[in-house]
Amino acid sequence: MTFAELTREEFLRYSRHLILPQVGVEGQQKLKASRVLVVGMGGLGSPAAMYLAAAGVGKLGIVDHDVVHEANLQRQILHGTAAVGMSKLRSAGARLHDLNPHIDIAPHDGQLTSANALDVFRGYDIVVDGSDNFPTRYLVNDACVLVGIPYVYGAIFRFDGQVSVFAAPEGPCYRCLFRDPPPPGVVPSCDEAGVLGVLPGVIGSLQALEAIKWVTGAGRSLAGRLLVFNALTSEFRELQLRRDSECPVCGGAPTVTHLIDYEAFCGATPPAAGADMEVSVEELAEALQSDAAPLVLDVREPLEWRICHIEPSVLMPLGTLEGRIGELDRGRDIVTVCHHGIRSLRAVERLRAAGLPRVRSLRGGVEQWAQRIDSTMPRY
Repeated sequence: MTFAELTREEFLRYSRHLILPQVGVEGQQKLKASRVLVVGMGGLGSPAAMYLAAAGVGKLGIVDHDVVHEANLQRQILHGTAAVGMSKLRSAGARLHDLNPHIDIAPHDGQLTSANALDVFRGYDIVVDGSDNFPTRYLVNDACVLVGIPYVYGAIFRFDGQVSVFAAPEGPCYRCLFRDPPPPGVVPSCDEAGVLGVLPGVIGSLQALEAIKWVTGAGRSLAGRLLVFNALTSEFRELQLRRDSECPVCGGAPTVTHLIDYEAFCGATPPAAGADMEVSVEELAEALQSDAAPLVLDVREPLEWRICHIEPSVLMPLGTLEGRIGELDRGRDIVTVCHHGIRSLRAVERLRAAGLPRVRSLRGGVEQWAQRIDSTMPRY
């Protein structure tokens, strides 16, 4: 790595780094010469990108394809109220440039996929993974192993967080710890399970810390260790990890030598909605006014139900469905409902397989109902 000279302005800006023996001028020059990619400008990517920008990484790549939603603002501190509806890349780029105009912000617009990940990752020294889903985590892991660069892993769920450094030389990769993804629907997303707003701030900051340590050579990396944090007890635990010699990606005889379809690998592809499997919110609103109104079966979790629900409806969470099928009238039309219409489609599949043919899913879920039918309904 060629060290870049610091300007007079940079000496002042990074002065608190320069007087640290573990960083100093040489460490700051390493940061200026470094190229760090952050995947996702959401809960984890927000603090990670901000602290990396503030630290003075020379090139900060940012990846996202989403827009800012009001429900993001409880935890995604890169974005403000004025950015709602704006591209996350545009919002993040403006905030990061304002935070540090001395660095190069490199936006990568669009979704990270098997087709583009290797090209995006090449040219970076380390990747910080701020994604929130299993297909992207496996994609980031495999791409980093194939390109030969480490990445800083972070994950959050309700009040719990994890951090590690994977794909480091001689260290384990993500698949050494999690060879196979969990079955679809077993681990709820943040949309379904919730997350304490400050938790991604803690975990994302630790991710930035690990990237900065890796670049500067300061301290001890989390490679080979998994740091687990519980926000409710404010306790950290550490688990030792080791490389799996039979890992399909980084083991001695790898079987994964190119990027695959990670949506299919994780079973994350939404169920195919046939023409007879869904009903629109307008159709449901009209049907509820008729004498033969369908049963609205809400398959979300109880806490989601308390936020909002369609009247009248019956709560039967997806995880309890198989044990409660006997409660349903097989001769009645049923419309399953969830937040966005994914879980409700899975419910349709299960109910039809159990012998209830008159079941359809509400397309777009309660989110679309709130947008098109009942504007007073709370959204989340």
